[in-house]
This record gives sequence, C-alpha cells and structure tokens, in this order.
Amino acid sequence: MLRFMLFASAVAGLVISCGGSPPVVPSRPPPTGLVIEGARIVDLSYAYDEDTIFWPTEDGFTLEKEFDGITPGGFYYAANRFAAPEHGGTHIDAPVHFAKGKATVDQLPLRHLMGAAVVVDVTAQCAKDRDYRVTVADLEAWEAAHGAIPDGAIVLLRTGFGRFWPDREKYMGTAERGAAAVEKLHFPGLHPAAATWLTSTRRIHAIGLDTPSIDHGPSTTFDTHRALFARQVPAFENLANLEQLPATGATVIALPMKIKGGSGGPLRAVAIIPPAR
Repeated sequence: MLRFMLFASAVAGLVISCGGSPPVVPSRPPPTGLVIEGARIVDLSYAYDEDTIFWPTEDGFTLEKEFDGITPGGFYYAANRFAAPEHGGTHIDAPVHFAKGKATVDQLPLRHLMGAAVVVDVTAQCAKDRDYRVTVADLEAWEAAHGAIPDGAIVLLRTGFGRFWPDREKYMGTAERGAAAVEKLHFPGLHPAAATWLTSTRRIHAIGLDTPSIDHGPSTTFDTHRALFARQVPAFENLANLEQLPATGATVIALPMKIKGGSGGPLRAVAIIPPAR
C-alpha cells in the first residue's frame, strides 16, 4: 500500500530563550519527510552530460572539474562547476517562457509540480507520423477508457520517442546545430486545440512528454506553449521512461532547480507506482 506521511519536525519549531526552561523533547519524535512503503519509483529524468540533448541553437551542458584529489590536509575532496541553458535535457518550461508576466520557475506552487499521472499513449500514431500532434480526440479516447482526467492531474504524453535518446538525429529529426537546423526539426507534440481543451475544460496542474518540446518539431509560432502558459500550466520536456508507467495509478513529483526569475530549468521528476493489489 502506498502511504504518504508528511510531518513537520517537532524539534525544528522549538525556540529556546535565555534563562527559560528547556523545551520538552519527545523521546520518539515523529518521522519527517516522505515515507513510501511497497511502491516502485521510476526515474523520469535523464542525467546531464556531454550527450544531453539541447535545442540546436544552444551550446549544451558542460562540467568543469575544480578539484578532484587529496588535499594538503590529507583528505579526499571533489568539486565541480557546471553551465547549461535553462531549456535542455529533462527540464521544465515555466509559463513566463511564452507568456509575459506569468509565473517564473521559483513562483510555481509546489502543489502544481505533483499530482496523479495521466499517461496518454500515442506511440502508434507517432510511429506513423513523426510530426504527429496529440488531439482532443486522443484525450477523449483516454477518458472513454479510464474516466475523466482528474483535477490536479499531471498529463504525460507517451510518444515513444524516448527510445531514441540520446541520438539527436532520431530524436529531433536532425543532428545539425545552429539556427538553420531549427527548420529541420521533426518530432511529435501536442496540438494547440488540445492544449486549449485541457486548460479550459479540465483542471490539470502540468503536462509533459518524451520529446524536446510540447509543440511539435515543425512549429514556428509555438501556439501550444502559448495556450498552456497563458493559463499558468507548465510543461515538462524530454521526460524519460514513460513506457514504465501505467495509464493511471501513478503519482508524479517533478521538482525543478529553483532559479529565481527563471523561464525554465533542469527537472528531477519521478513517478511513484503503488504495488499491484
């Protein structure tokens, strides 16, 4: 059975004033954090390295060693510095990315970064058309099979393109870099009409998929981004391992690097799947 137990630490809230009586500390303080029993946890994020896929106009991820070895004091020490664009690898698009004045990464409510996973499998459609856009009909078909998309859900679009990572040509449609390469991008996304349907008729917290962008590769106006972000619905891109998730029943927790004022950032996302009954 999957159980979430969130407790505030009893000790963390204690204040000791000079001359006052010492606080009474419980002999067995309540547990803190998230306790999960019997669940399977699926990592939905790719590691960042030299093979991480970024938009063709970006330089990518770099890791520079500052120190790796034995210090003059005789103990081992390691430290690095890294650099990367906000949008690349498994990452979040905050609403401000395409909607002026909307939420930045650090302004997103935590409750909108976790929720029941709704996994819409469109691998068959995308195998026939690598520029496929998930439609309202696809979403309605999911609901016909599984019930209405619940309030607060995180909708995950499984296109099957995760199997191509990190092959840039197969995953994005081109391995070329630079502005000219953007015109050669081919991968699935979400249709703008479906984005509008989700944000106007359902109350989802976020949406994600296993491709580089929530708009399909040939898009030049990014209408899906704009439709979602105008309604403060963030997007998770380049998700991993969606094929391991059931259509319903999993819970997603997707926590980005908290970049103040950021339009996006690296995302560590996991899915928690309760044991079969």
